[in-house]
Amino acid sequence: MGKKTPSFIERMAEKLRLIPDLHQEQEAALERLEAGSRLTNFPPPEKWDDWEEYEATDWPRRRKRRYTIVPTTCFNCESACGLTAFIDKETGTVRKLEGNPYHPGSRGRNCAKGPATINQLTDPDRILYPLKRSGKRGEGKWERISWEQALEEIAARIRQALQEGRNNEIAYHVGRPGHEGYMDRILQAWGVDGHNSHTNICSSGARFGYNLWYGYDRPSPDHANARFILLISAHLESGHYFNPHAQRIIEGKMKGAKLAVMDPRLSNTASMSDYWLPTYPGSEAAVLLAMAKVILDEGLYNRPFLEDWVNWQEYLEKVHPGTEVSFEHFIEKVREAYREYTPEFAEQESGVPAAKIVEVARAIGEAGTRFASHNWRSAASGNLGGWCVSRALHFLQVLTGSVGTVGGTSPNSWNKFKPTFFDKPPAQKFWNELHFPNEYPLAFFEMSFLLPHFLKEGRGKLDVYFTRVFNPVWTYPDGFSWIEALSDESKIGCHVALTPTWNETAFFADYVLPMGHAAERHDINSYATHSGTWIAFRQPVLREAARRAGKPVQFTYEVNPGEVWEEDEFWIELSWRIDPDGSLGIRKHFLSPYRPGEKITIDEYYQYIFEHVPGLPEAAKKEGLTELEYMRKYGAFEVEKHGYEKHLTPLSPEELAGSTTDHKTGLIRKDGQVIGVMVRGKAVRGFPTPSRKNEFYSQTMVDWKWPEYAIPTYIKSHIHPEKLDREKGEYCLVPTFRLPTLIHSRSGNAKWLAEISNRNPIWMHPQDAARWGFQTGDLVRINTDIGYFIDKVWVTEAMRPGVVA
Repeated sequence: MGKKTPSFIERMAEKLRLIPDLHQEQEAALERLEAGSRLTNFPPPEKWDDWEEYEATDWPRRRKRRYTIVPTTCFNCESACGLTAFIDKETGTVRKLEGNPYHPGSRGRNCAKGPATINQLTDPDRILYPLKRSGKRGEGKWERISWEQALEEIAARIRQALQEGRNNEIAYHVGRPGHEGYMDRILQAWGVDGHNSHTNICSSGARFGYNLWYGYDRPSPDHANARFILLISAHLESGHYFNPHAQRIIEGKMKGAKLAVMDPRLSNTASMSDYWLPTYPGSEAAVLLAMAKVILDEGLYNRPFLEDWVNWQEYLEKVHPGTEVSFEHFIEKVREAYREYTPEFAEQESGVPAAKIVEVARAIGEAGTRFASHNWRSAASGNLGGWCVSRALHFLQVLTGSVGTVGGTSPNSWNKFKPTFFDKPPAQKFWNELHFPNEYPLAFFEMSFLLPHFLKEGRGKLDVYFTRVFNPVWTYPDGFSWIEALSDESKIGCHVALTPTWNETAFFADYVLPMGHAAERHDINSYATHSGTWIAFRQPVLREAARRAGKPVQFTYEVNPGEVWEEDEFWIELSWRIDPDGSLGIRKHFLSPYRPGEKITIDEYYQYIFEHVPGLPEAAKKEGLTELEYMRKYGAFEVEKHGYEKHLTPLSPEELAGSTTDHKTGLIRKDGQVIGVMVRGKAVRGFPTPSRKNEFYSQTMVDWKWPEYAIPTYIKSHIHPEKLDREKGEYCLVPTFRLPTLIHSRSGNAKWLAEISNRNPIWMHPQDAARWGFQTGDLVRINTDIGYFIDKVWVTEAMRPGVVA
């Protein structure tokens, strides 16, 4: 057949751009982005300085645009995935952001939040200039000031506090930091115990459970090589390190791994699982301990790992004195300790059928050292005794010997790079009880939610209070307590909000200082996304574009929109002004390592770090680049491809020189410090615990008068069914869960994300909806202990009966 000629109407529709160009035969003559090939996923890096591509919105006209492509890092969750900014050479603006194929964690792939960074950069409501309060605090009256004025006035106030010995009145309160050690340096240089965080309403519960076991507070699962994966909550679609982990979970499944998910919702994660375990919230530890019982009873445990790397001898000696210290007696006593945690008991607590619990337990045991798991927040954060969830989960890792193995779960720190700084200030000599009060001795991270209450009680005051990526007026359950504290100038003398956009907390500040979004500031990142280790360079892309174009830039605010700055340069300049003559001992910590006596620049700060990244100097040299130039070009570097079994790292002869070994415990000491442990005749590093092993038995809990928690256990949650009156309409409410498209209060200024996720209904099972006569779309008032809210119902079988979310 011959080629069909478009009709007159079709040609007119083409010209009016109502339909695409139908002259398909002309496609063969189009110039290809890469000669002799089809479309490529990413432009080659040698062309990033001058890249040409067709303007998509001009179709069917074929108009090219020229870009300089600058790599940076996303800041719309904790994963720090790689981004590349396409900067239009004609307009000097960022047109779009895509993935960075040279980022070892994200590997060029992004979720919706990465490209949506462009919405944040072009947000018409963002703050562009430094502002100072001109009316009463919270009144909403502001005046524009210069950066110099802001620096001088804030520095003067901090200087006076330090000179008067009021070090504990200076605090920096951060939500999601996104930096590697930078603020620790700043605060220690100032000599203040001033760091506060949001972690105690976030992940501290799970961190505590992990830390009791092996001295590390977060897991690093090797999903891609696992035979069995167990997730607590919707981790595949939205959890911590979501995008990099999602890729590798699917890789693991494609290789044959089975996936189990504990989640009261049939989330997208649960829908991808082989085993959906819709546990009643707070019952997860009971289910996990029942699985441990199955593994113990059926002999599916890894005896060599348990013998070598668990403090079972200490358990027998302390809990069962008089019992022969043998491994067989250990197994016997542990089985006795968990005899009540039957699958039937777990079914009673969780609602998950006992047979399914047994099936999953056996699959975990059969996976052996290739069992990967993860818990960060979810059940470990939202329940009384939530810390028992991660502790029980790691018990399964220990029983299967899958700690630090291929396809297993390693400590987070094994796959996270720690930078070397040009200067290390001494630790502060102050203890701020506003952050770590004495009545909470085992608080794992700062008790930040108590800060406004402590201030109102008169337990202290803050003279200079910085907030960054932190909006407690909105995100904390008692936001009005924060409004009261932030409004009281006798409690908080000066509040400095470092933020790109307006938020409820910044409204009660004295200074609102605009900080850059992900593509507008410097930073480094390294997270445990998989079994390797990498470092990524977040850089202000317009600054790098200006450098490539030969335009000198001293400070990042010179190229960002308005006068938007960045934390890194701000803290250097502020610290320099706090100590103008060096008498406070601060200025010396901000001197250039390359130009004696001169103030360090931001380029020197990162050049020094990159010079000390293993392998990076050699990689840069091969391309004729400095280390900083290499990172500017590629945006990331793989430090280690894989990192397994680091607890087996041998101690060197130099380390062993002058050491002594306790032949009963195997602990190796030097200069009064434990540096390792002797295992099967080998002196190795071990784990950073008192025993240098995984601690089934925690002497720490005993010492702090909680002997009932010496071994992994289950604590009934505050929302256990026994504590609810169903006849009065009391339900367990899961008030928050993550979506893959939204992040804290940061994504409120990203219109693309709001277009994707524009509803937040109440999930309700049909049985519960029928009881109350609700249908999808009905408005429902939910009453809680601290207030109420009204929302529309979504009736769905994707919700566990008896629970609403």
